Amino acid sequence: MRKVTDAERRDRIGLRHALATPASGVETAVRAVTCLHATEASSVYLSAYARSRADRESISDALFSKRTVVRQLAMRRTVFAFPVDLLAAARGSASARVVRQLTARLAKDAELAGIDDGPAWVAERCAEALQAIREEPGTAAQLRARVPALNTRIAAEGRPAVLAPVGSRVLSVLASNGSVVRGDNAGRWQVSRPVWTAIEQWLGEDPGVLDEREGYRELVRRWLWSFGPGTEDDLVWWLGATKTAVRRALDDAGATPALLEDGAPAWLHPDDVEEVRLDQDWAALLPTLDPTTMGWRRRDFYLGDHGPHLFDGAGNAGPTAWWNGRIVGTWTQQPDGTVDVVPIEPLSLAAAAALEEEAANLTVWFDGEVVATGYVPPLVRGRVSRGGGASGR
Repeated sequence: MRKVTDAERRDRIGLRHALATPASGVETAVRAVTCLHATEASSVYLSAYARSRADRESISDALFSKRTVVRQLAMRRTVFAFPVDLLAAARGSASARVVRQLTARLAKDAELAGIDDGPAWVAERCAEALQAIREEPGTAAQLRARVPALNTRIAAEGRPAVLAPVGSRVLSVLASNGSVVRGDNAGRWQVSRPVWTAIEQWLGEDPGVLDEREGYRELVRRWLWSFGPGTEDDLVWWLGATKTAVRRALDDAGATPALLEDGAPAWLHPDDVEEVRLDQDWAALLPTLDPTTMGWRRRDFYLGDHGPHLFDGAGNAGPTAWWNGRIVGTWTQQPDGTVDVVPIEPLSLAAAAALEEEAANLTVWFDGEVVATGYVPPLVRGRVSRGGGASGR
């Protein structure tokens, strides 16, 4: 059984994630990491830029004109931007699990509010909302105005003393089952204000739904190519799935067993078992919740002991600065849009120069705009203001 060293794993990040050598376009950049985190609207743009050097117009084109990248509520109840050909796999597996969770919680809260048949009530609200969206896509506010039942107030999820309109929860159910998607954006590029659209209207046809087993197999196969080697626990966490589902998917995908440097059992893609080496330096500035930062549960090989300085209490990572496959700091913006690198450890002259060049390029890309994030690393709190990062739900 082959042992994969931490150094090789860091080289794999540079190669597989299109960080050492930029991808040929936005779609290729997305595929390099399987899918992009899309909880914050700006992260999709910044993650795509980091891997392709694409301008905002090209990224918007992939999202809203060509529609080759589609946002979907999936793993761990998180919004991701998927290549369109991966939607059927996500809808049948990780998203289907989320549908069950969201529907059961909403039905239970409805019954606690005095509604006799919670599941039937949820089904009725979803049907009403979907019909309204098919008649005319709209923002959440527009849909609440057109479908009065979406303004019904019941207990907020997990907070029985707090009453809230059910509209956002109904839309989350529809978004997770793939009936609707976040279509056009009614806000600016860095703010999420989706126009909810039926999937067949957005894509021209419904891309379908794979069965659960086949869906998990395909997600695991793609993840192994992007992130392998990885452990069973990494996949359970990333997918938000059960160990049983992950073990079956690894077997179905023909995953090859390997060992990590510390001796932990791990898995490689069956077509990716040879040693990988990268003979060049690389630097990257990645955004909040970037898929590289959030790709594994076991992060020591690229994070070291820097976690408490860069992750919040819920395990969400803010912006990160990378050098040769390791996180060495974070970055922030000045009020005029200038990007500053904030090291967390002493940097070599080469690392400092490369990261400063990345900061200068990103400053030009921002063109004077400042993007706030909801996940400010503890390292820089007080230097930047929290806010502006929209919830991805």
